Amino acid sequence: MNAVTHFFKQGRNWTIGIPFAWLLIFFALPFLILLRISVTDMGSGTDPFAPLYETVNGSIHFLLRHDNYASIFNVNSLNEGSAQATIYVQAYWTSLRYALLTTLFCLVLGYPFAYFLARTDERWRSPLLMMVMLPFWTSLLLRVYAWKGILADGGIINRALLATGLIDAPIQMLYNDISMLVAMTYIYLPFMVLPLYATLVKMDFRLLEAAYDLGTRPLKAFWLITVPLSKAGIVAGCALVFIPALGEFVIPSLLGGAENIMIGRVGWDEMFSANNWPRAAALAVVMILMILLPLAIYYQVNSKEDAGAKP
Repeated sequence: MNAVTHFFKQGRNWTIGIPFAWLLIFFALPFLILLRISVTDMGSGTDPFAPLYETVNGSIHFLLRHDNYASIFNVNSLNEGSAQATIYVQAYWTSLRYALLTTLFCLVLGYPFAYFLARTDERWRSPLLMMVMLPFWTSLLLRVYAWKGILADGGIINRALLATGLIDAPIQMLYNDISMLVAMTYIYLPFMVLPLYATLVKMDFRLLEAAYDLGTRPLKAFWLITVPLSKAGIVAGCALVFIPALGEFVIPSLLGGAENIMIGRVGWDEMFSANNWPRAAALAVVMILMILLPLAIYYQVNSKEDAGAKP
């Protein structure tokens, strides 16, 4: 009996240890490598793993460069006394703006569709879910590139509008906010729909029927019952959309213009065009912290709420 108990305890430890090992190997270790590169002094060399210290006359001198971080947030004063943020700060702000707007649009479009999936007949759920996941069967690059043919001056939308006489000249929809937000919303919408559906499908809709019987209006019942019960799906969907959208590289490269440069493209240019690996790594470290801090704050607040709700 003791052997069986010991076996199950060991199995439980392995079950818990595997996710921690995965996080250590695929998140913590790459992050530490980025952090190490970000303070490396490459000098005129090309080795991003140059030594971080040297020994001179028996004493150790560290060769850490912090100006990679300082240059990101450096502010250049103009002649008239105003200030202009660096291209890195502008890229962070652009990335944050697009990520937030994409998350908002995906939530507004994805919530009704996920709710419809959860309420529809079971025999239709599988085909509808298949339609949601169908875009994943095609290359991301091809899907993004297809939008160039749709949004171009001679694309499908402009030709249809010109044919119907609604416009006299093509509408500029490429290389601006329109093309960026349309493509990013299209690409990340399934990441919002799936967690919302997984939460809503487990909801007991008899609670809504009880609210209707008590005289509650449908909109009020939805806001007071459905939305709170789907909070976990909303948070998961927003995280799954916001995190990859913040570091998006393909869409800005193909559909963005000079004013739509996101931090993913800036990091690429620093690493492969300027061969400045430390600064590219510093940009990545700052972006990771931008993602982790809101998640940590949310987790802390949510933990306090759960602790306060317990008797």
